[in-house]
Amino acid sequence: MSDWFSETTERFKREGFRRGVTEGAYELYIGGLRRVNRVYPKGTNVFEKEWDLLILLDGCRVDLVEEVDDEYGCLDSAGALTSVGSSSLEWLERTFTTDHESEMQSTAYVTGNPFSYRVLNSEDLQVFDEVWKYAWDDDRGTIPPRPITDRAITTAREENPDRMIVHYMQPHLPSVPKPLSEGMNKETLGQGAGWESPWKRLRRGELDRETVWEAYRTNLDYVLEDVELLLENVNAEQAVISADHGNAVGEWGIYGHPRVPLSVVREVPWYTTSASDEGSYEPDMEPGHREGDVENKLAALGYL
Repeated sequence: MSDWFSETTERFKREGFRRGVTEGAYELYIGGLRRVNRVYPKGTNVFEKEWDLLILLDGCRVDLVEEVDDEYGCLDSAGALTSVGSSSLEWLERTFTTDHESEMQSTAYVTGNPFSYRVLNSEDLQVFDEVWKYAWDDDRGTIPPRPITDRAITTAREENPDRMIVHYMQPHLPSVPKPLSEGMNKETLGQGAGWESPWKRLRRGELDRETVWEAYRTNLDYVLEDVELLLENVNAEQAVISADHGNAVGEWGIYGHPRVPLSVVREVPWYTTSASDEGSYEPDMEPGHREGDVENKLAALGYL
């Protein structure tokens, strides 16, 4: 509570009384829901499901995929799952647990999500490739899908893991085709100033739902092109396309994906398909070592 008071006071100074009251009330509301979230059903750990290849579309709602699933051959077997988390960090913490150490040792995790460093290290998995550390796009303030695809294909061909998780950052906003924001550049990230998420702008009435949803959906189409490329260049008898969490678009007054007990945030798609390496693509992304500022990358995604 003391943190809330201090943050609200700073918000008054920064944004004025009216917005400060509104934002402070919203944060207080979210805080109450976080407490309720502790008793929400735990969900299903993905290691308890059958798959050789698990493709995660970060922050993807079930109904968002349903709008486009008839346009993609890999999305012809629909299903849903209750995720173990309502945010990426919560998903990571509740997925990669000591109960699944043996499975993790034969699993490759190729990720564009910057929260990975808070939970995992190279000893936890057969392959741990934090692609965001060396392929972050400072101008876009996110990581495009192609470096993830490249590293996943290379990992599958060279390491041949029993299981592989490929974690794309899209359709998590910012939308690469339609960012709906300014200031997503290296200078802003370097200041650690964060990012005015379209979800925040929608909540404040600065954007309308149709505009944000269109950007969200366009970002899904953007990443699904790479998902199809991946499925044509790796082998997996059972591949699954899912998400770590969803997003709220005004349900119960919530926007985005705080740790709240809402089904639209916790329910994720679960599409089963298969993959076959046709050798149609040769990756050119090499692993790198540029870690950059982790906190700035999280801020760019609206977490800080």
